[in-house]
Amino acid sequence: MTEQLRIGRRDVRITHADRVVFPGAGLTKLDLARHYEAVAPLMLPYVRGRPLALQAFPDGIDADGYFLKAVPSYFPDWVDRATVPKTGGKITQVLAQHAATLVYLAGQNVVTLHTWLSRADQPRKPDRLTLDFDPSGGGFEEVRAAARTAGERLRDLGLFPYAMTTGSRGVHVVCPLRRGPSFPDVHGFARALAEEMVSDDPRHLTLEWHKAERGERIYVDVNRIAYAQHAVAPYAVRSRRDAPVAVPLHWEELSNRGLKPDGWTVKNVAARLADGDPWSGMYRHARALPKR
Repeated sequence: MTEQLRIGRRDVRITHADRVVFPGAGLTKLDLARHYEAVAPLMLPYVRGRPLALQAFPDGIDADGYFLKAVPSYFPDWVDRATVPKTGGKITQVLAQHAATLVYLAGQNVVTLHTWLSRADQPRKPDRLTLDFDPSGGGFEEVRAAARTAGERLRDLGLFPYAMTTGSRGVHVVCPLRRGPSFPDVHGFARALAEEMVSDDPRHLTLEWHKAERGERIYVDVNRIAYAQHAVAPYAVRSRRDAPVAVPLHWEELSNRGLKPDGWTVKNVAARLADGDPWSGMYRHARALPKR
C-alpha cells in the first residue's frame, strides 16, 4: 500500500503505509507520517538548521533499528543537507527545514529525530544548554523536583530554563544561549552546576557514568553538551510500545503530580497541540553564558 501526501508544495510518497511500526499501539507508518505532518508547525523551529541523527526502524520498533547520520545517496535533492567536520574528515547530515522533510523521513522508517545542540552554520558554538535528568529507579516525583531545582539555579545565574518530558523516562531542562562560547565552555559550566546539585543532594542525584553504580539515583547527564552529540527533538516520537512523544512543558507543569514522562503519545497528543507550543518564543530569551 502506497499513500501520497501533499505537504506544502511537495508530494511525499509513503510506501508500505500500512506496515505496523508500533505493534503494541497498532500504529502504522502512515500514522507516524501523519504525526510529523501535524506537529511540523511546532517542531520545525527547534530542528531547523540543525544536523540530525535519525533513529530508523525498517521492521518496526520490536525489531532492530539503527542510527542514520550520513545522508543516503537516494534521498531526493529537495531534502536539505549540511556538511560538517568530523574526526578525520567531513560528514553530510540531514537538515529538516520544511514539513515535507519530516514526513519524508517518516516514510523512510525514521521514528525519532535527534538534533545537535548547535546549528550547522556555526557547529562548534552551541545555542542550547541541555541537562538530562535520567532516573535509575524511584518515582518520577523526584525527577520533577530535580528539574525544578536546576531551573531555580539556572535562573539565579541569569539563564531562562525550559522543560520537556522526553517520552522515555526523564526530563530535559533546556536553556537557549547566545552563540559565542564553545562546547567545552558550555559543558564546563553545566558540569559545575551538576556537581553542585549532586553535592547538595547525593542521596537522589549522581554523576556516575556506569549504570550499575547509580543505584536508584537520578543521573544528571551533561554529556550531550559536546560537539556532534545530540538530544531528542521536541515533538519527536520515541521507539517505545505506546509511541510516546517528547513534549515541551509550561514550567509550572513540573509541579503537577499527574505528569508522566511518557504520558503523551501519537494517539493522544493532538489535544496538547491544540493548546499551542509552551516553548514559543524561546530564542527571544537566549542569554549569554554566565561567568562563574
